[in-house]
Amino acid sequence: MVNETPMLRQYRRIKAEHKDAILLFRLGDFYEMFMEDAEIAAGILEIVLTSRDAGREGRIPMCGIPAHAASGYIARLIESGYKVAICEQVEDPKKAKGLVKREVVKIITPGTLTDLELLDEKNNNYLMGIALAGDYYGLAVSDLSTGDFLVTQFPRADQNLLVDELHHWQPREILVAEELQEEVARLARLTPALITPRPAREFQPTAARERLCAHFQVVSLEGFGCQYLDAAVAAAGAVLAYFQETQKARLEHLTALRTYFLDDFMRLDLFTRRNLELVRTIRENKTPGSLLWVLDRTVTAMGARLLRKWIEQPLRHQEEIEERLERVEAFYLRHDLREEFRGLLKSVCDLQRLLARLSCGTVNPRELLALGRTLALLPRVKELLGQDETAALAEEVRDLDLLPELCSLLTSAIREDAPASPKEGNIFCRGYHPELDKLIQATHEGKAWIAGLERKERERTGIKSLKVGFNQVFGYYIEVTKANLAAVPPDYQRRQTLANAERFITPELKEYEDLILGAEERRVALEYDLFLELRQRVLDDLPQLRQIASILAELDVLATLAETAVKNDYCRPVITRERRIKITAGRHPVVEKVLPPGEFVPNDTLLDGEKHRLQIITGPNMAGKSTYMRQVALIVLMAQIGSFVPADEAEIGLVDRIFTRV
Repeated sequence: MVNETPMLRQYRRIKAEHKDAILLFRLGDFYEMFMEDAEIAAGILEIVLTSRDAGREGRIPMCGIPAHAASGYIARLIESGYKVAICEQVEDPKKAKGLVKREVVKIITPGTLTDLELLDEKNNNYLMGIALAGDYYGLAVSDLSTGDFLVTQFPRADQNLLVDELHHWQPREILVAEELQEEVARLARLTPALITPRPAREFQPTAARERLCAHFQVVSLEGFGCQYLDAAVAAAGAVLAYFQETQKARLEHLTALRTYFLDDFMRLDLFTRRNLELVRTIRENKTPGSLLWVLDRTVTAMGARLLRKWIEQPLRHQEEIEERLERVEAFYLRHDLREEFRGLLKSVCDLQRLLARLSCGTVNPRELLALGRTLALLPRVKELLGQDETAALAEEVRDLDLLPELCSLLTSAIREDAPASPKEGNIFCRGYHPELDKLIQATHEGKAWIAGLERKERERTGIKSLKVGFNQVFGYYIEVTKANLAAVPPDYQRRQTLANAERFITPELKEYEDLILGAEERRVALEYDLFLELRQRVLDDLPQLRQIASILAELDVLATLAETAVKNDYCRPVITRERRIKITAGRHPVVEKVLPPGEFVPNDTLLDGEKHRLQIITGPNMAGKSTYMRQVALIVLMAQIGSFVPADEAEIGLVDRIFTRV
């Protein structure tokens, strides 16, 4: 454009590379949006739409948001289905020659959220990739905010399997090759996911396999169990490529792929999930009133997310179910141990999401301090659970790495009042770094001198109303009202004139100002460099930290199921491979909680493969027929996630699928 400013030319160039996103263009303390982006954002964010001169083009629409409060605005744009590209100033404006260099440092989409302010702490935020290779659909599911990365594949002929998985994972965003977009959109029409078409080359199995091997630093994917699952590998490669493109970071917290097979878990179709109200109710689509609502007494956000996964994906292998039940029973039988352990968990941070932010380069000093405090709890956790007489819990913490050196480093290095931003200084304790200590001392001494300057100058000049102050524009100053200007000494140099006062500086004050501001500037720069070094040191222990997060999340769920069993008077089910379900005095886990105590009438159930293969239930409306049917299904499902169940006794023959059309 003729007569267009260099800044607008820069904006247009960057916007042309990110046409599918709203571009937040950093100008000083604000993110500005222009043209169509501004018109869209102003309506969604309910902010004023203004305009700016653009040369011969006339005036163009614009609006802006303060950078320090951007998260809330970004969340609203994401919730409205838009992607957001963050364009930052990547050089110091004071040192720039001409136009400040800017570039997009991150693209935020519904499936790539890592900011805690944009996430629900108790729910995963999944991105799903769907690929087609031969006669198979490949599925890759990943939560960038926790590091989960799973893959599977299944025959394309049974599209209901894909529909079931879509409703199981509930992804926020789905990646598909352009030629598959229409087909997937039809199958995913009942989900709120944003469908993002991607180039077909990103779904090529060979290129995807190379990309995954390079990221995980392996020769083949055999160790992950998916080397020969071309469709699954294609989907995973596309997901990884999208993460790398949007995050522009190394993503070191994505440490492994986990291959799962649908036959390893109880199959629950869309209608079964909805009618059994596993995690949300039918009427209000909310958690209260669901099975999750009854079972969730988790203490940590990590545990809450894992419990939800267990409910959504019941097991089919007896050995795995029995292993969970053993550990739940260990907590169930030891009240004091369970109470102390759950008390310790109250001080545990959301380690999974902290590690994701660490890997993406967005972790802050307060989060690293919280990590140090979490690590400080581990010795007592290991000692406490190591005392378990059944060895079920002792086995769980046997390989728990306490990372004592990292714990000591974090808790001794970071101040209790550390700021949220690593660029503000005041991060590290005295004694952490000798050069930093010198700069802190210089700053304190200078400020102490200035603190005494006001008293000293009042005595010297006789001006009782004299004040010493500071602002970002003029620095330190001595303020004298106009009524007292005649008493101003000759060494005072005028710095600023106000309506009722004059502001001055002295050579000595100027000298201390240079000392303080210079020391503070060098201190902030040094602390930022030291913080980056500390961040890298924590990254060195990333595999161990991820294992710690996994162990604590699972222990939280096991202790929660035990706590719920005690509070609700549940029994341990007997799991068999027989074609037999026998429940004595069974109760509906949700209905009994919403009724007054003792009002729910228990029911027996007997089903087997011989004389009791079918039950016909009759009765008037509202007599409890549907409640009874759901009750049996929920008791079976609870048993196969490793939970105790609401009954006096329960014998559960393994079930591979539940059908519910109530």
